[in-house]
Amino acid sequence: MVGIIGGGQLARMMQQAAISLGITVRLLAEGPKTSAAQVIHDVTVGDYNDPAVVREFARGCDVITFDHEHVPTAILAELEADGIAVRPGPEALIHAQDKAVMRARMEQIGAPNPRWRVCATPEDLQAFGDENGWPVIAKTSRGGYDGKGVWKIDSPDHVGEPFEALAGPASTVDGGAISREGVQIVAEEFVDFARELSALVVRSPQGQAAAWPISESIQRDGICVETLTPAPGMSEQQEAEWQQLALRIAGELGVVGMLAVELMQRRDGSVVVNELAMRPHNTGHWTIDGALTSQFDNHVRAVLDLPLGNPGLRAPAVVMANVLGGAEEDLTGALVHCYARDRELRAHLYGKSVRPGRKVGHVTAFGDDLELVRRRAAHAANYLMGDANA
Repeated sequence: MVGIIGGGQLARMMQQAAISLGITVRLLAEGPKTSAAQVIHDVTVGDYNDPAVVREFARGCDVITFDHEHVPTAILAELEADGIAVRPGPEALIHAQDKAVMRARMEQIGAPNPRWRVCATPEDLQAFGDENGWPVIAKTSRGGYDGKGVWKIDSPDHVGEPFEALAGPASTVDGGAISREGVQIVAEEFVDFARELSALVVRSPQGQAAAWPISESIQRDGICVETLTPAPGMSEQQEAEWQQLALRIAGELGVVGMLAVELMQRRDGSVVVNELAMRPHNTGHWTIDGALTSQFDNHVRAVLDLPLGNPGLRAPAVVMANVLGGAEEDLTGALVHCYARDRELRAHLYGKSVRPGRKVGHVTAFGDDLELVRRRAAHAANYLMGDANA
């Protein structure tokens, strides 16, 4: 039995992969109507920050894995001490939870970092900017996601903003979901990047690993809205280099399961590591329909130490477009138009109520011509977001 902590759409899609493998799934969800709780029958509703809740949930599970990275590592270490397999384990997961820890480790293993520094005061942040040039990027070491907990600081006049937010109500940084304990401000150089890339790899306990083709990730307001796979204009040498970088990071950190390495490509063609995620990742949703083996299938296989599947492409071009909450509330009804117009389109709805900007689903199109495939995916996503003229 696989225990999944976190009830979002990633757990929902892991359940789909587990069904084909004949694997039973147990879920620890934040509420009874979360995306995954709608499709998994064995559901515990409880707080993943409570050691007693997590320990009781894990009883009888063969392995524990995650829909998110927020479970305190001390709780996971207790599970391991009880003899329960945790994948990825707490020693790996900390690098996805804490950006300061991640930056230090990337530096140690020689992975490409932007210039960075932990800043204890606004004066420290100003000194970093004066030394490395303005603007600079400031991030909370823990808790930021989808653009939250990240500031672009244009001048010394604004260096106090991250520290003021950290001292204010928790919702200003993390929606109240994550403890402020141990949170620091990490300063990074502003990278004038040409594009953002995603390198997805998976690794098993025995060290078998696989890498999917590199994707270009299109972001808007800190949220991924589209992925293009393979990344356009990428040479075979670049792709191999970036795949090897992600595989090396997975090996060095001892990751078991999925690892998404978010990269920023500078205008000179070089890359730096932006962030790490140790779970299936939004930029890999295209793999469900566009790859021979999806990230969800291989994640479940990896945490159970089963042989990994082929991550190759089903078509020369694959585009995934996220569906964000808009004017359309009847998403299933709107699919009638999308499927009638494009019989090869694939859509995945997450069972979430529609509210502005919320990720409520995604669509995938694939074929031979990237621009045509991209238009097909964009039309469907826009229609599902309420644009009847898409």
